[in-house]
Amino acid sequence: MSQSFLTNLNSNMNNVFKYQEQLSSLKQVNRPSDDPLKVSKIIDLKNEIKQNDTYQGTINDAIDFTNVQDAALANATNSIQRIHTLTQQAANGTLNTDDRAAIKAEINSEVETMMDSLNTNFGGRYIFAGQNSTTKPFTIERADDGTFTGVTYNGTADNTPKEISRGVMVELQTDGSKLENGEGNLGQLFNDLFQALDTDDTSQLGGDLLSQIDKEMNNILNVRTGIGATQNRLTAAKARNEAENLNLETALSTNQDIDLAETYMQYTMEMTAYQASLNMGTRILQTNIMDYVR
Repeated sequence: MSQSFLTNLNSNMNNVFKYQEQLSSLKQVNRPSDDPLKVSKIIDLKNEIKQNDTYQGTINDAIDFTNVQDAALANATNSIQRIHTLTQQAANGTLNTDDRAAIKAEINSEVETMMDSLNTNFGGRYIFAGQNSTTKPFTIERADDGTFTGVTYNGTADNTPKEISRGVMVELQTDGSKLENGEGNLGQLFNDLFQALDTDDTSQLGGDLLSQIDKEMNNILNVRTGIGATQNRLTAAKARNEAENLNLETALSTNQDIDLAETYMQYTMEMTAYQASLNMGTRILQTNIMDYVR
């Protein structure tokens, strides 16, 4: 009877300890031996959540990056549009050399503003430098007397890939060479424009040069549209990632966290059983000092 009582008492005490530990930790399992299969599942879910958090950080960074790109191209578009307007004005035959000199000075200022926009830096990275993101992509070349001679692109002809989900890649449009319309380069276009202004070549200003500026403006718009499409894809990926993360957190809670009310009820029942065992034991196995004296 004594051995049976102690066995049952220990069993009840272990049950009390199990629920007491769950209530104190608010976890269903506290060590692998509690439930090896569930512990393995919990570890997998935690790893998935950590990986999802990493992807979420990448997506957020990429969205911020494309927002900066869009703002930079908006400024560059404003500059090229102003250059287009000024070129149209300069093609007017009623203007004299001094008028075109004033227009040239303003165009020169707009070119510098445009290059500053294309040289925008975000988080220590130049946004249109390809893989060479630590080097300023566009440099204005000038002669010793300050005369404009061209624009040099110092970046690489590469986009920047980002993994936004397992096996899913998106390319950020960082290839600055795409900002040139393919029929020469920005430096040659502006150099020809300044020469035409210096020589009062109205036919060139109102003809080929105006047409090339139009193409450059459309090309920048196309690049900006591509960046907008990338933004939309990243925004959709962010929404999917957040939904997946919520599902993973829910699954983790289901497998890891206790139902407080249910666990407390179980603890109360086991504690009642344990106390009943103690009371019953003292009744059945009543002993006192006289039992040993006999």
